[in-house]
Amino acid sequence: MTVSLTLVNPGDLVRLYGEIPPLDEFRLRSINLDWRGPTVTLRVDLSTFPAFVPQEWEGADVDTVQCHLQFLAVADFSLTEWEPPFHSVSFSAKSLDGERRIRARVTGGGVELGFTSSDSVLVGHVSAFKAATDGTDGGRHLFSRKLDSLRYEAIPDTEEKTFYGRL
Repeated sequence: MTVSLTLVNPGDLVRLYGEIPPLDEFRLRSINLDWRGPTVTLRVDLSTFPAFVPQEWEGADVDTVQCHLQFLAVADFSLTEWEPPFHSVSFSAKSLDGERRIRARVTGGGVELGFTSSDSVLVGHVSAFKAATDGTDGGRHLFSRKLDSLRYEAIPDTEEKTFYGRL
């Protein structure tokens, strides 16, 4: 199904890929819920790696791009299955008739997630890293944004509210 999202700030992804990369399949790393908004933030590994990387990433041993997708004005949240790790999940979004809202679904081996939200989605914390042989992402991350690069060398723990709550 075609993803019908409006990425509010796709600049970092467009600079890397020349366009918005496919978002219908990715590796789901985490889900962060915030009652303010309310929001759902998905930390995902994109399914493709860009052909050309920023100068800061050249020569670095990286093979995966990760980012956060933050959904705003979330309602009807349902998480009926959560058995990580996930290798690949499917994402779909369907427009709700007559509204600027979507019904989003993330499904795959071990996860079943659904919610409704605004069709405007924020993108943030874009980084590159080398996936470990077991698929984990705990090593060094090279962030596309200067502030993220100054603050973090790796993905912080989930209680780091400024990282997971603000893009």
